[in-house]
Amino acid sequence: CPQGIVDTKGRGGFVGDGCGRGGGDSPFVLFLLEKERTGVGRFVGREIARKSMLGFVTGTGIASGKNGAPALGCQAVKPNFGVGVRRTSRSLVTMNAASSEGLKPVCPILMGSASDMDRCKKIAEALEAFGIDADLRIASAHKVPARLLQVIEAYNEDPRPKVFIGVAGRSNALSGVLDCATTAPVISCPPYSDAFGGTDLYSSIRMPGGVAPALVLDPAVSRTSETEANRNVMTKTKIVSCGQGAALMAAKILGINNSKVRDAVADLQRRNRERLFVDDVLSTSTSLTPEIRARHQAKEVITETDLTNTFGASEKRSGKVRDQYDAGDKIYLVTTDRQSAFDRVLAAIPFKGQVLNLSSAWWFKKTEHIIPNHVLSVPHPYVTVAKKCSPFPVEFVVRGYITGSTSTSLWTNYNNGVRNYCGINFPEGLIKNQKLDENVLTPTTKEEFGDKPISPAEIISSRLMTQQDFDACAKASMELFAYGQEVARENGLILVDTKYEFGKDADGVIRLIDEIHTPDSSRFWIAPTFDERFKKGESPENVDKEFLRLWFRDNCDPYKDATLPEAPEDLVVELGRRYIMLYQLITGEAFDTNATPPSPEAIAEAIA
Repeated sequence: CPQGIVDTKGRGGFVGDGCGRGGGDSPFVLFLLEKERTGVGRFVGREIARKSMLGFVTGTGIASGKNGAPALGCQAVKPNFGVGVRRTSRSLVTMNAASSEGLKPVCPILMGSASDMDRCKKIAEALEAFGIDADLRIASAHKVPARLLQVIEAYNEDPRPKVFIGVAGRSNALSGVLDCATTAPVISCPPYSDAFGGTDLYSSIRMPGGVAPALVLDPAVSRTSETEANRNVMTKTKIVSCGQGAALMAAKILGINNSKVRDAVADLQRRNRERLFVDDVLSTSTSLTPEIRARHQAKEVITETDLTNTFGASEKRSGKVRDQYDAGDKIYLVTTDRQSAFDRVLAAIPFKGQVLNLSSAWWFKKTEHIIPNHVLSVPHPYVTVAKKCSPFPVEFVVRGYITGSTSTSLWTNYNNGVRNYCGINFPEGLIKNQKLDENVLTPTTKEEFGDKPISPAEIISSRLMTQQDFDACAKASMELFAYGQEVARENGLILVDTKYEFGKDADGVIRLIDEIHTPDSSRFWIAPTFDERFKKGESPENVDKEFLRLWFRDNCDPYKDATLPEAPEDLVVELGRRYIMLYQLITGEAFDTNATPPSPEAIAEAIA
């Protein structure tokens, strides 16, 4: 075999001059060639000892040569730790990791002096995020060259897969010496230098012939966009890139033979793409601010409707946001711009009704493969015509994370000591905003003054639903949520929790009704920054809509005052922008601010 394979059978056989490989359950062989071929199939070698914790067996083995001649000095190694090595001068240099999955990779980060420590720590932190160990060492190529060579040789004898990173400024001899003293990849990441008004590139890019360290100037990028702290506008983004620059290049190299590192690189790239999408939507929604302000000033909003004659309806029912008109075998749902809290309307938010109605329509269309829904048509951005259904008196709440602040939320109950919630036993030790091991169904009853958590067994025993109907709705809820999470993640969002409502039509078909995955019925977090913020104990990044409610709480008594102050225009416009931003994030589509205005005349014309 030209490249050389050790096929160990019993004591092992050797052909050629390359790497070790096991056969069946037999051990790998680690061999060290010290001399050229001295005869047909004959090699002279040396015994190699390794620490038993790395899986190596100390001792001398015997390998048969090509024609049966002995090759001395071979050593048995446990399965999955086979490493081919060759002799260069006095150093033992790892050439091939036949199974790098078994050894955690390492990046020795060598710096010229302690002044580069902060830069090296950034690289080390970034490497750790990829699952790569980082060793910080100080050894100047100019001042202690012998010491530097000793450090390099020690790492050369370490069987772990590795990439060296050199951090030295001015005359970058460190990276050059590194590259000449090891066959492992070397990355040069010179620091900023006040003496040169930046990084000294010349000594890093003008290496002698035969010396080829890679050059990366950025150790680990952090990028932060400004925030309007007084309004808690969702514009603050901090991503410690956990591997941009030097660390990322090292991870890509080591990931060639390590699937865990490779997956970590792919995850970083996905988060970067998601971040770009979120930033783009932030930009496009901000550009719509003039249109939002113009609609607010022109009072082109819907808060109350009187369309009974228009729809030929016999009855009107009003909820917090929607007005429902009963027209026999179908109903007309008008989603208004009302923004409610404290059991009263606080303001009319431009485009809110359009956002809620069209985002629901988008999801209803997307989920028809899971369960039928009640939608017949969407003749106007604020109106849905739906098949009439008899709703079940249960809301199907599905959660993927333990969070929330209301009295019915999972976290509030868990934090107060409740471990059995809606019939589900939750383990000790959960923390707020933690991802659950699996999505859970936590139903609630539909009450006029606040919903109440209820277990599936209680739903059946209370005869709120039959077992068959409940099972069908529960199954659909879990499938809808899993699909919603998948689609949301593609758009840089985490679908945290939501609620579904179901009903039966005149033919006995169970249908999804009301709304689905809207900004009002669901909780969404910004995906790219979640992991980092959770590790730091910070609240997840989200498109917050609470600031208007908080303004009223701080400027009046919304429970007792007969008349509320008018909401500030800037807050109303900002909330409208956030609703539009959520629509764009959820659907991945542009939002049309030039759609038919929400006037009774326009609605009547649209449904005619």
